[in-house]
Amino acid sequence: MATLSPAPDVTLLFGPLLLGVLLNTLFYGVMLVQVLIYYHRYPSDRPWFRYLVLYLLLIETVDWISDIGIIYEPLILRYGTSEALLVSPVMLRADAILTVLVSSPFQCFVAWRIYVVTRSFILPVVITLFAIVSFGGGIATTIVVSLHPKYADFSQFHLEVGTWLVSTTIVDVTLTASLVYSLWTRKARGASTDSYINKIIRLTVQTGSITAAAALLDLTFFLVLPNTSFNFMLDFPLSKLYTNSLLSTLNARPWREEVVKFHAANALFEQTTSSTDQRSFAMVQPRSAFHKPMAPESSLRHSKITIEIP
Repeated sequence: MATLSPAPDVTLLFGPLLLGVLLNTLFYGVMLVQVLIYYHRYPSDRPWFRYLVLYLLLIETVDWISDIGIIYEPLILRYGTSEALLVSPVMLRADAILTVLVSSPFQCFVAWRIYVVTRSFILPVVITLFAIVSFGGGIATTIVVSLHPKYADFSQFHLEVGTWLVSTTIVDVTLTASLVYSLWTRKARGASTDSYINKIIRLTVQTGSITAAAALLDLTFFLVLPNTSFNFMLDFPLSKLYTNSLLSTLNARPWREEVVKFHAANALFEQTTSSTDQRSFAMVQPRSAFHKPMAPESSLRHSKITIEIP
């Protein structure tokens, strides 16, 4: 007769799971506030920007509901049973794929912004490739957890989890370093413009380092503490860190009236115009806001233009 694997300690198993769900809920609330701010401030943003935010909101909502189910199943539905200590919750199997459904689009989005800033394909292509590898690692992790749902088997998933989290850490570090360098070299040496660029740089460093550190610590806990669930304290809220990072960057952009009043070019997102005003806009505004400052206020006042912050 086969021997059963020893049941893990209840405190080390369910304690970190509960803390991870609480952190995920906290960041979900922060994300909802940022989504409301975004849709209120930038109603004329590019449609695909707004669709991206809506997509992230939907995925994050599914992820939050899934995490609630992860802790509800063993503590309520399976309370007092040996199965709750041996077999992972059903919804835990979707954790990895829901995370990469957020992190990979975010990373590809920032890679595209790096291309817009630098006009170079090299770094964006490298970043996108690693983001795809990370996405594949997340899918592979979901597959192996679905095939082997017992907690005792989790320590065997080093390749899948390592591929996912190492790749996403490399992407986050590369994104942060390259975007900060690109923005710094394009500062216009104007007080109003540079203040916005400095703000974006600070946000990029803070959010990029947080997501990279969270992914790296997630992997470290998984490898060093295989008989516990400490890694889920960082794993559950990881996707929310990416979403809040993107939203904080979008919401850090100057409002339209601030652009006109202070001549502040958009540091990370280029200026666009409505289709009816393209010709008059070209007379007073250079094609790229990264190379030259905006036209004087008097020119803007006498030109029929519409400035939008995409």
